[in-house]
Amino acid sequence: MTHTLRRLQIPGPRSKALFDAEALYLAPGTQSVALFSQLSIDRGEGAVLYDVDGNSYIDLLAGVGVASLGYAHPKYVAAMQRQIGRVHVGSFTTEHRAALVKLLAELAPGDLNRSQFYSSGAEAVEAALRLAKARTGHTEVIGFWGGFHGKTGGVLPVLGSSFKHALGPLMPGAYLSPYASCARCAFGKTFPSCEWHCVDFLRKKIEVETTKQVAAIIVEPIQGTAGNVVPPPGYLQLLRELADELGALLICDEMITGFGRTGKMFAIEHEGVLPDILTVGKGFGGGFPMSGVIAREEIAFSRPWANPSGSSSSYGGNPLAAAAARVTVETIVEENLVEHARRVGDRMLAELKRWPAQLPIVSDVRGRGLLLGMDLVVPGTRKLLDKKTTRWIFDTLLSRGVLAMIYNPEVRLNPPLVIEEDQAMGALAIMKDVLSEATERLVA
Repeated sequence: MTHTLRRLQIPGPRSKALFDAEALYLAPGTQSVALFSQLSIDRGEGAVLYDVDGNSYIDLLAGVGVASLGYAHPKYVAAMQRQIGRVHVGSFTTEHRAALVKLLAELAPGDLNRSQFYSSGAEAVEAALRLAKARTGHTEVIGFWGGFHGKTGGVLPVLGSSFKHALGPLMPGAYLSPYASCARCAFGKTFPSCEWHCVDFLRKKIEVETTKQVAAIIVEPIQGTAGNVVPPPGYLQLLRELADELGALLICDEMITGFGRTGKMFAIEHEGVLPDILTVGKGFGGGFPMSGVIAREEIAFSRPWANPSGSSSSYGGNPLAAAAARVTVETIVEENLVEHARRVGDRMLAELKRWPAQLPIVSDVRGRGLLLGMDLVVPGTRKLLDKKTTRWIFDTLLSRGVLAMIYNPEVRLNPPLVIEEDQAMGALAIMKDVLSEATERLVA
């Protein structure tokens, strides 16, 4: 791999000039990776990005899991070019949308067979919460610490993080409880001797704090924003049982875990759990803004959600979006990218699991498929590294041709599903070298 020998000037002069010109008029608040790198991307191919200065980067980010087919996939490009020259907006039936809803009904677990489409993850989550309320007649929602479901007002109450600070007041009727994040248990307990203390706590919380009118429990099968945190086996089944006891729906938010990312078509398939509603997005459209709600039939027909225009979106499922999602999902199936994600991810995870014994700043390696994570810690402790150090790691890694979400101590690795095995392992080799250098800097 030539990447190991390079030391790039980041950002290059052309990238920096474009970044500075844009910054004169762009409102603040864009993604950290764009602000930190100051890159101006010119093009991509497969799992490699190229900036306007001609530098190339192995991409372990994929737009935070969005670029499932990577960049410039010939099937994707052809489908989009064909559709843009025909019709690109409108809510009328199209060949692509008709094929897409049928395809989703065939691929979705169990009897989930009705889909509705939106443009953003938050929009789909809000639609799912409205559907749960319409179906159950209940008004309350349960979410989890560390959970992230979008940034709009309707989902802020179920965000289990500091993101919502100073954005109140929040919509009432939402309650949060600790997720089964066992490496950093909120109760200081150890699995399995804890005997599911977090689930027992959730039961007590519902009994004491809610009006027992819970419409939905919304959960990520693997928490993405929290650091690709994988709960222990059996957790989702317990939430399924609890939802049934409450007369509530179980909503699994598979924005980042869906469509092959974890080595299964959907992450809940690892646990054999059937939710009432799936929310999907990110990699669903292969890069085009496309999200959706997939529900079983009797739930999808609940009113007022099922009334004309009751669950619609002006942009959702438009002809261009439907073409993007159809070609993306079909390509994932045709090119066996689910199995590819499992195989490459297994090898990456095996390599990462060797690091804690070799690199004292690495802890709690985790993941499934091409959704991997680890914590960066102060050597000899469980204390997360400061962001000044992780920013140095990010900058240094980028200068050696690898783009990764490593500027926070809860590291997230989610490359395009098409990444080649040698690219993935080469990127990890470079990352290991950089983390070794970071360790030396810390203990010096």
